[in-house]
Amino acid sequence: MTDPTALTVAIIPARGGSKGVPGKNLRRVGGVPLVERAVRAASAASGVDLVVVSTDDDAIAAVAEGAGARVVARPAELSGDTASSESALLHALDVLEAEGARVGTVVFVQATSPFIPSEGIAEAVDQIVSGRFDSVFSAYETYGFLWRRNAEGRAAAINHDAAHRPRRQDREPHYLETGAFYAFDAVGFRRFQHRFFGQVGIVEVPESSAVEIDDEQQLALAEALAAASAVPGCAVAHSPADPHSPADVGPEPCEESRICGDVPITASVLVTDFDGVHTDDTATVDSEGRESVRVSREDGMGVSRLRRAGIPMLILSTEQNPVVARRAEKLQVPVLHGIDDKASALAAWAAEHGIRLADIAYVGNDVNDLGALSIVGWPIAVANAHPRVKAAARVVLSRRGGEGAVREVIERMLPR
Repeated sequence: MTDPTALTVAIIPARGGSKGVPGKNLRRVGGVPLVERAVRAASAASGVDLVVVSTDDDAIAAVAEGAGARVVARPAELSGDTASSESALLHALDVLEAEGARVGTVVFVQATSPFIPSEGIAEAVDQIVSGRFDSVFSAYETYGFLWRRNAEGRAAAINHDAAHRPRRQDREPHYLETGAFYAFDAVGFRRFQHRFFGQVGIVEVPESSAVEIDDEQQLALAEALAAASAVPGCAVAHSPADPHSPADVGPEPCEESRICGDVPITASVLVTDFDGVHTDDTATVDSEGRESVRVSREDGMGVSRLRRAGIPMLILSTEQNPVVARRAEKLQVPVLHGIDDKASALAAWAAEHGIRLADIAYVGNDVNDLGALSIVGWPIAVANAHPRVKAAARVVLSRRGGEGAVREVIERMLPR
């Protein structure tokens, strides 16, 4: 049995270089960088004492620290394409132990798996700490018929007799490794310097958690799954360990969806689109060509409360329309309108005011908002947003544009 006084440390190797998907560990699924998703999943797992990210990249380090992880600087010689994950784990252990930490159990977590179930990590830790196994890994049950091509290019059966086709219930299940996480005894790992040794066990996880990102197509699939699994009003990807994360939302409705709308938004600045956010994205045109739009009085009260709380706000709109300026004036909110490149305009505005992009919540509804959504810490979509906007969002609101969506965001930003 592992020494109960020793630490259980989750280590996430996350180097900056990636050929298949450039900047992979910082790419977003459900509006959250992959490395942050991994940190939050490990942090939420029972039994994990410390989460460490081993990286050679300053941007990854900043995101990891912001999510609450300890960062270990990964040497260049351990950061190339040929460097093994085991080498990064051993280096991180050396750094921790040189500082006086006593590590008993290691959880190796891969940021390239965006839907890591925290309860699976907790089970893995328990299996090691209890002494039942020396190393364990995540896998899901499969009854698939596996084949290979032989030297002549013909199909050859691997895990079955091709001449006999048994029913599913008559077959032995196999387990497919997901690559999401592994756990092992630290002493044994140092001895064998590999993730599999001694008595090896399996932690069974849902097949829905088995997405692993190695190319752009898999990243697109993960984004689609995150959007499809979003519960309106929830922080849909705030954490893979969140009870409403895509990995954990099954066929039954989320029992806690009634409180999803109360998930805090910890941004310190609010920036919104106008049409489709403050309005219902329709306009009335009179015989003189004058346009009018419908807005929510609730939003006006929310903006007033935000202003009193001292939280900065900006309206950023593509439309060059007097109604945008008049509404901004009424709300006493600065406005930039007639903007085609919202991401560049937002970045410039933030730099001018000394605001970190990571501290900004941006609320959008359509594809012209995607650039701005991609650079902020809190990308948010209204309930009736375009599917691509929902896929990019960290939060999908329960309210539609023009129907109190801005008020909903503000209520979740204000101090409790």
